Amino acid sequence: MDMNSFGIGEWLIKPEIFNAPLVFYLAEELEQIIFGQEERYLRCIEEHSHTLIQLEPWFTVTGHTRVTVVGPPRARQWLVGMIWLLEHRNFHYRARGYQMLQSVRSQPLTIKDLAASLNVQLDSLVVKGYQDE
Repeated sequence: MDMNSFGIGEWLIKPEIFNAPLVFYLAEELEQIIFGQEERYLRCIEEHSHTLIQLEPWFTVTGHTRVTVVGPPRARQWLVGMIWLLEHRNFHYRARGYQMLQSVRSQPLTIKDLAASLNVQLDSLVVKGYQDE
């Protein structure tokens, strides 16, 4: 079942979704990994995650890109989780991030994908807590 089976695709007509966009900054290298050269994968990631994503290059010393994401909260959380995993120092978490990236490039997210992502994120936070001590 895809997300539209649950009415999540109707988020575009809900003004409250647009009141609080998710805004964060990505290193230029990670932007290229996720969205490809000249934003090659941007449209399919938007379609498959049921979000709208705006990329704005910022002229900083480190070359960050400002990313604005609008969409259902769980889909936004899934994307942030994927990015967090891709940035993680641990090889296994990065590998999971790459799996998520390939998945969202190739097919629409499902409710099962969103639930699995939340479990991975919670597990990652627990592991990170032990690493920081």
